Amino acid sequence: MEPYKIGETVAAAGKTFRLISLLGHGKGGYSYLAECEDGHVVLKRIHHEPCDYYRFGNKIEAEIRDYQRLLETGIRMPKMLAADPEQEIIIKEYISGKTAFACVCDGTDMDPLISQVKEMAEKARSFGINIDYFPTNFIVREGLIWYIDYECNDYMEEWNFENWGSRYWNDTPDFRAYLRQHPEML
Repeated sequence: MEPYKIGETVAAAGKTFRLISLLGHGKGGYSYLAECEDGHVVLKRIHHEPCDYYRFGNKIEAEIRDYQRLLETGIRMPKMLAADPEQEIIIKEYISGKTAFACVCDGTDMDPLISQVKEMAEKARSFGINIDYFPTNFIVREGLIWYIDYECNDYMEEWNFENWGSRYWNDTPDFRAYLRQHPEML
């Protein structure tokens, strides 16, 4: 399955969307800023590219199930506006802002954001789950962070914020190593 082209029009979930830009490409899919009659949204198209460090079942079902689990936690995240399981597309509310990853890159004081992600981590833990704490999965808007991915997994201490995610929320050796491996992220 090839990624969509910017400017392309996509019909999904009973609406038509014009793709404006690629927002991100993760282990589960491609996320695009899209425009429809309701304004700007995120159109996420599931992909089936191999991922050597993560095992998926049915990705679209997992995305919908994870969203429902996250709703219970009260974690700040975009609303799922629609799902088109047949085309493996999710339509989400668009949260404008920059990623926490970009904030680390530009030298932003991360302490206020880290305290917010720790609150999210505690909410997630209290429901027996971890979210994906990598800072590309968080948008900062007006001083608040939003978890923009719906991925969550059963809680495991090795993958919690303190033991894994925190390694990437400041200019740390792990963060710099990631940048060396992914120079396109600068």
